[in-house]
Amino acid sequence: MTAHRAATSGNHVVLRTRAQGGLAELPHVVTLLTAEGPPLPVPADEIVRDGSGALRLRGEAHGFAARLTLDPRGDEPAYDAALTVDRVADRALAAGLRVELRLGAGDDPGWLVPGAFYGENRRADCTRPYPRYHPDPAECAADPTGLTASAWSLRADRCATPAVFARDAQGGAALATSEYGPLGEQGVGFADDGGRAVLRLHFPYREEPVSYYGSGTPRPADTPTHHWQPGEQHTLRFTVHLHDSDPHAYAPVIRALHQAFPAHPEPAAWTGVEEAAQLSAEGLHRWHYRADPPVLLETAAFDREALGERGDRPAMHVSWVSGTPYAHALLLHARRVGDETMARDAAAVIDHICANLTPGGTFWGQWSASGGWSAGWTGDRSRVHARTLGDATLFTLRALAAERARGADHPMWDRAVRSNLAAALAGQDPVTGRLAAAHDTATGKPLDHEGAAGLAWIAALVEAADMFVEPAYLDAARRAGDAFADDVRSEFLCGAPEDVSLAPTSEDGYNAVIAYTLLHEAGDRDGRWLGLARRAADWTLTFRYTYDVTFAEHTLLGRYGFRTRGADQASPSNQHLHAFGLICLPEWVRLARHLGDPYYLRSARENLDCFRQFVARADGDFNAYRGMVSERFYQTECFQAKGMLLTLSHAWSAGVLLYACEQARELPEFQEDL
Repeated sequence: MTAHRAATSGNHVVLRTRAQGGLAELPHVVTLLTAEGPPLPVPADEIVRDGSGALRLRGEAHGFAARLTLDPRGDEPAYDAALTVDRVADRALAAGLRVELRLGAGDDPGWLVPGAFYGENRRADCTRPYPRYHPDPAECAADPTGLTASAWSLRADRCATPAVFARDAQGGAALATSEYGPLGEQGVGFADDGGRAVLRLHFPYREEPVSYYGSGTPRPADTPTHHWQPGEQHTLRFTVHLHDSDPHAYAPVIRALHQAFPAHPEPAAWTGVEEAAQLSAEGLHRWHYRADPPVLLETAAFDREALGERGDRPAMHVSWVSGTPYAHALLLHARRVGDETMARDAAAVIDHICANLTPGGTFWGQWSASGGWSAGWTGDRSRVHARTLGDATLFTLRALAAERARGADHPMWDRAVRSNLAAALAGQDPVTGRLAAAHDTATGKPLDHEGAAGLAWIAALVEAADMFVEPAYLDAARRAGDAFADDVRSEFLCGAPEDVSLAPTSEDGYNAVIAYTLLHEAGDRDGRWLGLARRAADWTLTFRYTYDVTFAEHTLLGRYGFRTRGADQASPSNQHLHAFGLICLPEWVRLARHLGDPYYLRSARENLDCFRQFVARADGDFNAYRGMVSERFYQTECFQAKGMLLTLSHAWSAGVLLYACEQARELPEFQEDL
């Protein structure tokens, strides 16, 4: 079957996908959207296919003339589109433009707006309010927040790649554009039309039915228009992509769009890898370490005069937003550079965590100055989150291995790791093989297996099987890998962070990449673990920005020239950029080697390049102190204004950068960046 099989039907064009003749149609040349009244379609009066195979549509209505050209991309199932619109009436009019692509009938449209919308986006049992799709008007009306709808439109800068994907029973398609065009910022959208998926692009963007700002109280719809003057003409450009009905069919499209978006000729990084390691280690130790008891405070305020320590968060998670992963990174750095004070303090943090286990034998979730040890942010003192436990166990194990390699031993770390792994094994579902999502602090027993938080146990089990020569650990990890494979194949991984309930997040993708890469390296006779690792990586890359967002010059991010390519959207719930993807840098690079695919290595390099920006190089750099690293970069209107920076240094932000830099020093792929 050829890549392009377009046909005309009346006054619209039908595009045939590659798989079994599934349909995607352009019902109009363009649709006009005014401040009042219904959408005004401009149907095609003329449809012509020229000698090159390009389709040319023309139409005139409502005082506008429109010409749409669809140029096929050789053998690739895609079209480059150019839409030229003229205001031919003799009076001005404020209007926006919409392009639509309608698919055939299907039960599950599988919506994907990279970084912002994943299928239904919010499970019915997810307690965190943020945008959700549901086709039933009654279900939408029942949501008191107004955040459930059958149609959504989003501004482009919310999207890691400004594109929208869907599928029907036989095929699928995507529309993609750029962040900005002649009419300003652009946007994407989708709608259910009687069981048919409708993909949309907007020029300028629209945010409907509401504009999400990071909480359960959304802002009103944001529907800017362009003021068209008589005789005014603009050309908008976008691409149309046809694919099959495989839920993973987005991956080659995103790869192609990543390659097509212009990349800056020079890396984004402000510093080399070694300097970034030195700065982040200094910042983690200077601003986050406290000796009594030995902890890494989760946050430290930029403003040390007006806020001082009152602006710091006197608490420490055992992993995730503080704790063992970053104490391990600090210890690695201190040993390498010969800083005995720093090494002593880093080891003391891990000692403190390992000396305080729950009655059930697991780590606690969090220590705080006001309340001591607790379960963390789960909202239930008896419920400790498995992802937090799994990461703490993994990085305590890695710290133990590194220390043993230099002749030192820490029996308390050994006992803590084994105790936590015992709880993980006991919590594995005997039927499905899923590892628990949460454990009871009193008994260590599993509380439920919902979501993919239990994936975090797999890496610890695989590495412990090797270190402790315990085959049972590897057996359990493989059973769990099989159990969570359906989550990966469903293209919906959720539940990793403590603070967003069962929302899909980039952090779920990182956990999956680590888990399946390690399973592959532990023995993969049929290649299934490698296939799942690659699939998890592709899903994770839907959160990674493929382009540089445009910031106003007067904003902090604009003035400093912050480049977003390589940064990850945290989640559809937390729409800001973060550096957490660096936690899986070594596994990601090894996965690229296993696959022999430079695309994945390039994404890892862009990720580390991106977050070697905004590590404070001196006191006063971007109003921070030397070594401070922010958690949040606001690339869209969510939580704070676009172009702002969260003025808190986070232990995990400095720590994950330090960890990635220490790992990159040992990787031949990064030697030129040192």
